Amino acid sequence: MTRFVNRDRSLEELERDRWSVPSGGETRLMATVRELRRKQIGGLTVEDMRLLIGQDAGLAYLLPLAVELLRADPLAEGDMYEGDLLAAVLTRSAEAWSGFPELGREVRLIVSELAEVPPALEREVEGFLAR
Repeated sequence: MTRFVNRDRSLEELERDRWSVPSGGETRLMATVRELRRKQIGGLTVEDMRLLIGQDAGLAYLLPLAVELLRADPLAEGDMYEGDLLAAVLTRSAEAWSGFPELGREVRLIVSELAEVPPALEREVEGFLAR
């Protein structure tokens, strides 16, 4: 079950939080995250979502969208490896998941229906299911 999210809006708009460039500069990763926060969430790629979720950015908006993608393709792939979006989703903290119990149950179902868990995901799957 995915709540309605206006996909024409950016995380900056949805969260009403505009990040400025730190005075001391920023890492390439954080510059990318800041830029992706300005992109319409409906235009985010699997890789964009993997990166943002991996940095705990916009989880309230991105976890439902990621689970929607994972329903259709549990091993959706960004730029890293098969299932890297699932890995990003599975490795969010228990605190992050506490606000999304329905999504957590859905992710458990998605994982349990995998015919075979790729070796790269075994630890993440076990850790998520052990919670």
